[in-house]
Amino acid sequence: MADTPPRRIGAFVLVAALFAIGGAGLGWWYENRRSATVGIEDSQLEASLASAGIDGKQRAAIEGLVRAYILEHPEVLPEAMERLQQRESAAQIAPMRGALETPFPGAVLGNPNGKVTLVEFTDFACTYCRQSVKALEGLIARNPDLRVVVRELPIIAPESAPAARMALAAAAQGKYPAYHQRMFEGPRPSEASIAAAAGAAGLDMAAARTFAARSDVDDELKRNLDLARQLGVNGTPAWVIGERLIHGAVPPEELQSAIDAARKG
Repeated sequence: MADTPPRRIGAFVLVAALFAIGGAGLGWWYENRRSATVGIEDSQLEASLASAGIDGKQRAAIEGLVRAYILEHPEVLPEAMERLQQRESAAQIAPMRGALETPFPGAVLGNPNGKVTLVEFTDFACTYCRQSVKALEGLIARNPDLRVVVRELPIIAPESAPAARMALAAAAQGKYPAYHQRMFEGPRPSEASIAAAAGAAGLDMAAARTFAARSDVDDELKRNLDLARQLGVNGTPAWVIGERLIHGAVPPEELQSAIDAARKG
């Protein structure tokens, strides 16, 4: 796992563009072709085609139509892939929502009682997370109903874990936002920078060090890693909002759009 820049859509997802561009036949064809990419044998696909009353000539005609359309309109590929990703993300997120949106006590930015929840996976050693701080502050300022649940995901550097542990200790003392801000304003995580951020945030250092060594802190970090793996998150930052999973230090407008959609939903 590593810092995650904004993702780009690869050519390998060409098959995702084979969507219903007109008529039930094309829609049906796309769904079956998509299933074929995840392991259905050709014989099974042929049987499905036959049961739907589509013979070889009709299949060839449908494939030709789809291919011609894509070649004529290649601009549909990003949109098609985005829609596919959104559907898959929604299916992944739904059964995990309760766990994702339940914060470690105190590890929240913005309005703790906000009606719209944005989940961020972050690492204090992450360059792109650092770059996202100002954008996140702006989103919080513009959306008074926004609750940001921060999930510490210390995956980048050896010093990431001590910084994350201290963050949870800060949360326990009601000083998570201050520590979070100081850590990202200061140098990369080190014993000195962690202590400096904790001191600037006003933590009781003896109590914080004791808390950071607790087993429930270990459990929280393991839980965050497990949630990330289930979602396919392999870098930071990553964001979950409504039915969307967003990777990387994306423009704030993209996050705002997702917030607006989640609010309507």
